Amino acid sequence: MDATEYLKLLKERNIKVPSTGAGYEEIVDNPLSVVENAKKLGAKYVMVAWIPHKADFDIFEAQQAVEDFDKVGKVLAENGITFCYHIHGYEFIPYQDGTLFDFIARRTNPKYVSFELDMLWAFHGGANPEGLLDKYPTRFKMLHVKDLRKGVQGNHSGSTPVTNDVTLGTGQIDVAGIIRKAKKLGIKHYFIEDESPIQNIQVPQSIAYLKSLKE
Repeated sequence: MDATEYLKLLKERNIKVPSTGAGYEEIVDNPLSVVENAKKLGAKYVMVAWIPHKADFDIFEAQQAVEDFDKVGKVLAENGITFCYHIHGYEFIPYQDGTLFDFIARRTNPKYVSFELDMLWAFHGGANPEGLLDKYPTRFKMLHVKDLRKGVQGNHSGSTPVTNDVTLGTGQIDVAGIIRKAKKLGIKHYFIEDESPIQNIQVPQSIAYLKSLKE
């Protein structure tokens, strides 16, 4: 489906696309094509959700990502698009006085590199999602809102079975607390992400849960 046909379907349903995604290699090799695609969709943000790595993510891969993100982010910023890296849990391997995510956040240029907080992956990787928002209050522009099945133990793999995605408010994550924190920081875009095999059941339940939240 091309962008024109897709946008027609979205318009009929009153759905807008504030953000779109791109692969790491795609955005490094041809950032202007990513810009073109984002503009066709009307998106103001482009996110990358995975840094290629072998075995455990390491400092050398983090250093390469910093270099690539700054270059890509500058090109996107010059074209009116904000680049965001979507954290995926493996970046929370300890490094020096923090984690490899801290290394990326501290070394990238805030003018060109922002972040999307996926609350499930942050939690699964051993981080405190609310603590990350407190630590980097101006760097996170968007949230992936999702919950992790109770009893599941996290790790730094950036992977868990899709059946561990559960209806918001029924898992381990303080979804309401994270959203309240994010709203106080002025974050405007929140995306329900449900990769479970019963998303047609869970997403309406998650929407109802979000609507039930009090300020």
